[in-house]
Amino acid sequence: MSRIGKLPISLPKGVEVKIDKNRVTVKGPKGSLVQEVDYDMKVTVEDGTLVVSRPSDQKRHKALHGTTRAILANIIKGVSEGFNQDMEIVGVGYRTSNTGNLLEIGVGHSHPIMFYVPDELKVETLTEKGKAPLIKLSGTDRQLLGQISAKLRTFRKPEPYKGKGIKYAGEILRRKAGKAAGKAK
Repeated sequence: MSRIGKLPISLPKGVEVKIDKNRVTVKGPKGSLVQEVDYDMKVTVEDGTLVVSRPSDQKRHKALHGTTRAILANIIKGVSEGFNQDMEIVGVGYRTSNTGNLLEIGVGHSHPIMFYVPDELKVETLTEKGKAPLIKLSGTDRQLLGQISAKLRTFRKPEPYKGKGIKYAGEILRRKAGKAAGKAK
């Protein structure tokens, strides 16, 4: 049996789960999320815990078991605590600002990039003197948060020589030596 899939998910205070056939609705203090699960997966609420079970040991069912449980655990954590993602913009002259959910990013292109962050997420920008500009994303949907973070990173990926670009806060980059390192005899 799947090690992840068989673990029960404990429901924190204030979190309410409603199961209707293959649709799971989770309501909590931070909001509400709906997830469609596969028809074969059985989701039940038993004395304060959510349990996901599979009907057989088919390869497909095994694959879906742990995945379904992980997705539901992330939804429950999202509506109770929420998720955050910080992104740094490293580079001389690189900047960012926001107006509501409209993000303006200047990362060395001929024009600033205007990017609208979906309403489900909250965006905030910080610019402190002597530090790299910071984009703070927060929301209840972990999947959407990761998708938007990855999209922002594609506007200017960190390059391996100077480390300039948009990177996740705390991300450790593999740096390369420049061409001067190759000339040593």
